[in-house]
Amino acid sequence: MTHPSDSHWDLVVIGGGAAGFFGAIAAAELAYDTQRILIVEKSSKLLGKVRVSGGGRCNVTHACFDPRTFSTHYPRGEKELIGPLNRWSPQDTIDWFQSHGVTLKTERDGRMFPTTDDSQTIIDCLETQAAKLEIEIWTQAPVSSIIHHSKAEYGFTIEFSSGTHLKTRNVLMATGGTRSADTVRLIKNLGHSTLTAVPSLFTFNINDPALTGLAGLSVASVELAIPELGLESSGPLLVTHWGLSGPSILKLSAWGARKLHSVDYKFELSVNWLPETDIPKVLETLRITHGKRTIVARSPFNDIPRRLWERLVQLSGISDTVTWSHLSKAEEVSLIQTLSDSRFNVRGKSMNKEEFVTCGGVELTEVSLKTMESRRTPGLFFAGEVLNIDGITGGFNFQNAWTTGRLAGIAISQT
Repeated sequence: MTHPSDSHWDLVVIGGGAAGFFGAIAAAELAYDTQRILIVEKSSKLLGKVRVSGGGRCNVTHACFDPRTFSTHYPRGEKELIGPLNRWSPQDTIDWFQSHGVTLKTERDGRMFPTTDDSQTIIDCLETQAAKLEIEIWTQAPVSSIIHHSKAEYGFTIEFSSGTHLKTRNVLMATGGTRSADTVRLIKNLGHSTLTAVPSLFTFNINDPALTGLAGLSVASVELAIPELGLESSGPLLVTHWGLSGPSILKLSAWGARKLHSVDYKFELSVNWLPETDIPKVLETLRITHGKRTIVARSPFNDIPRRLWERLVQLSGISDTVTWSHLSKAEEVSLIQTLSDSRFNVRGKSMNKEEFVTCGGVELTEVSLKTMESRRTPGLFFAGEVLNIDGITGGFNFQNAWTTGRLAGIAISQT
């Protein structure tokens, strides 16, 4: 798209995602005087991650209202986010959307969604508010360079791939990560260093006959471990057509993002299917109470679905005809081992649905976490995933976007 050159702005936001919109809106809502604000997005679509989040429902935030507790859900940025979350909390996010016509609901696991169960509700809210505040938006406008002029009134010149250029007092980088080499180049040219971005939320690819035909089955609570890397996780587990997924896997992928990247996503995974159960005691009771029943006939554990139970019995080397009373000691040991420590060879990863989160980004020591302003380049601000902050699944990454975007917007409004 073509846009006029030589225009002057108070704020240019690089990135048309959640953090960029929220920062621009805050700057416009809170400004002492009318501000000329522009959001530029390199693609043709705005708020892309908002659209696909939560299966198209948009997991806006999480119903956890103590900043210290909330911050424990961030593998990168846990301590650093405590202060910002005190200044703009999940409750503030809920109240803001409520005041702009969007009511959120809380699901049993704490995730919060619009009552419409439609991410378009959030998109419409943000776009409508931006329009009311006369924030201009350019799409298909990739930035080729940002030059800082330290003593000029308009401290930045931004040039676009189209050849268009403009001047602005402030820049908010909200590019949704640092996967792009162009983004990294822009940030480094403005005096900052970045940690290499690697995937953070992903599922595990496992090609093992033990899981064949079990896709769709889930277990409410398992314990996972990757012994060679010293990683552990717990929570629900889902068997998929390509391996394993579910909250326990996604947590493990987030906390172990860099370690898993270092081994090229090839490692051995241990699954304890019954972490809260005294398995030997249950088996001994079954010998007495159900001695004549064949072991494979019915799962004695409520959390283990029947088809999974049949497979686990088979993997333990126990014949379909063996009853509880005829279970040999060796077979019992094998069954206990299978239930408490099934081993799978992971040989790759897959993106979690259409969501893509990375760890890495701008070093937090280089940014004031009160204002999100660069400590190196005055007038330059950062918000969202471009910072070295990432959360587990459940609304935490969006809350990071709302919090850091809002704080940046507040600071910019006061300049």
